[in-house]
Amino acid sequence: MPEITTAERAGVGLDGLPRPTEDRIVVLPDAVALLDGATSPTPRERDGGWHSRHLAAELAAELAARPVDLADALARAIERLARVHGLTPGDSPSSTVAILRWTDTSVDALVLADSPVVVFTDRGFDVLADTRLRDLRGEVDRITDWRNREHGWWVAEADPAAAHRAVRWSWPRHGVRAALAATDGVSCGVDDYGLFDWPDVLRITREKGAEAVLDAIHAAEVGDPDRTAWRRSKVHDDQALAVVGFEGDE
Repeated sequence: MPEITTAERAGVGLDGLPRPTEDRIVVLPDAVALLDGATSPTPRERDGGWHSRHLAAELAAELAARPVDLADALARAIERLARVHGLTPGDSPSSTVAILRWTDTSVDALVLADSPVVVFTDRGFDVLADTRLRDLRGEVDRITDWRNREHGWWVAEADPAAAHRAVRWSWPRHGVRAALAATDGVSCGVDDYGLFDWPDVLRITREKGAEAVLDAIHAAEVGDPDRTAWRRSKVHDDQALAVVGFEGDE
């Protein structure tokens, strides 16, 4: 059985004060999923943490119930959450989703919005990332106006059709050494801060544990409290990292 290592840490709010994390990690015998919640553009009592927590539960139930297409599982989870709680498309909290699932023959991944998956193979590594939100920043006036719209960016909210707009890929199981999924509070260490690359993240996790990756990112942000070296909405974002090692189960 693959070895699964996870680490989570709450960030701070836009006001700089501590608050509960809005990231979630789901661990199943044959799958790992990460979600990063975001509050509705018109905030109410249900925030991003509420959405990621409830969607994680629905998604875990779908993935555990049957062998199912990943997008179909996510679509059903979104649909049930919206129906049970009366969520309205375009006016509800949302979550990014990254899913890794493995069988005896394949490793499959799905990414919706900015929580990437990285798969390490005998030939190197592949980054499965949904860059549509990043690509739109600076190109449009109000990024939320382009959420779950054609030519915009897609995220798990209240419209199950978004699940089938996810970025997906599959790898032969025999060639995969390890895989990881990360929310943007971790991927920023690679993509924005340049503290390390993805092989470094895997190496640090193996040598020192996944918490050490989070520590390095947090320390870099402490050294940039005014957010001038790296522009970001808050000093510390929530962090979630899951690393799956396949080499020991062959």
